[in-house]
Amino acid sequence: MPTRGDHDHGQPVTPRAAATWVARRLREAGFRALFAGGCVRDALLGLEPADHDVATDATPEAVRRVFPRAIGVGESFGVMLVRHGGRTVEVATFRADGSYADGRRPDTVRFSDDREDALRRDFTVNGLFEDPETGEIIDHVGGRADLAAGILRAIGDPDTRLAEDRLRALRAVRFAARFSLAVDPATEAAVRRVARDLRAVSRERVGNELRRMLAHRTRARAAALVEDLGLAPATLLEPSCAADLSRVAALPPGAPFEEALAAWMLGRPHDGRIAPSCAGDVPHADDSRARCLAWRDALVLSNDETDALVAMLGMRARVVEGWAPADRALRKRMASAPGFAGACALLVSEGQGVAARVASDLPALRAEGLRPAPFVTGDDLVALGMAPGPRFKTVLDAVYDLQLNGTVADRPAALEAAKSLGTA
Repeated sequence: MPTRGDHDHGQPVTPRAAATWVARRLREAGFRALFAGGCVRDALLGLEPADHDVATDATPEAVRRVFPRAIGVGESFGVMLVRHGGRTVEVATFRADGSYADGRRPDTVRFSDDREDALRRDFTVNGLFEDPETGEIIDHVGGRADLAAGILRAIGDPDTRLAEDRLRALRAVRFAARFSLAVDPATEAAVRRVARDLRAVSRERVGNELRRMLAHRTRARAAALVEDLGLAPATLLEPSCAADLSRVAALPPGAPFEEALAAWMLGRPHDGRIAPSCAGDVPHADDSRARCLAWRDALVLSNDETDALVAMLGMRARVVEGWAPADRALRKRMASAPGFAGACALLVSEGQGVAARVASDLPALRAEGLRPAPFVTGDDLVALGMAPGPRFKTVLDAVYDLQLNGTVADRPAALEAAKSLGTA
């Protein structure tokens, strides 16, 4: 029977309040409805869940009868989306999965009950349910005990769980790192066995999993687990190595994904060009760019992510080699160029001496203005009688450098300098 409120209205509510409302409506219609998975795990760890999913014995058709505006995003798998109070709540029918021929999705599903639904999930800490009405934790897989003991364990047979969806090997790394869990030995052995098969997983899915790992403050442990468990070759499409992850560990908690990726790249020897034991090593720009493009393909990086990675590593090399001898103009040009902030973050993570020099010089440079409007433009050069051509840029750059260096302090002086340079 349709119920009122199957739409957004009023002020946004919390994710838990939205899911509680959905579960209550399902119960009022005669169905069972529980919070499921990550939200239960996070709450038991004292964390604030980003969202709350609801699992129910209502079929997708029944969910739509209760919520006429529900959207099916995987109805064959029992998944519906319900909007309430500015939030979207995922509502999934309890199910049991058939075989996984493609190593990603079950070939068939059978709607079932909460016990069978828990048994088809990946890890015990993700197989928990909570009754929204009473707060009772419903645990069919020993997940609560594993969470208390700090253990990440596959549900049932580890090899079977990982063979069903090989990306679970990387998910094991993310969960273990994020929640400070030790990987159960049998689960760890299964991860190692499935590592090679990760190459058959969509590169986009691999890249998305790596983004989630590296965007979190536990990124260093995640990267270490990827390396230690033998997942790096199939993840990065590079050989295993004794990676130096000290740069990754030294990044601030809120460092963006691209910085973490660059820090990891610098710590992996590659064709002898980047040695992890030498923080001052600077790869050739062409080598660095080629490697960034290889990682772009391996992880399906966006154009913006790839550009940020290339700019950051290129700028790191420029700062290491050129900051000390540069004049004020060149330093201002570097400091206002793409990739500078990320390059500085990398240099700080390496403990490079030039990082302290940059930090000391920047306040004064910023106070003067890193990219002030130029005193002289191309129109001014035309007015001075210069014919447009290649020399325009040479003169404009030279005059702008004089401006950045403070050699010319106003427009009249800059015009005189342009006139002199233009006739030289």
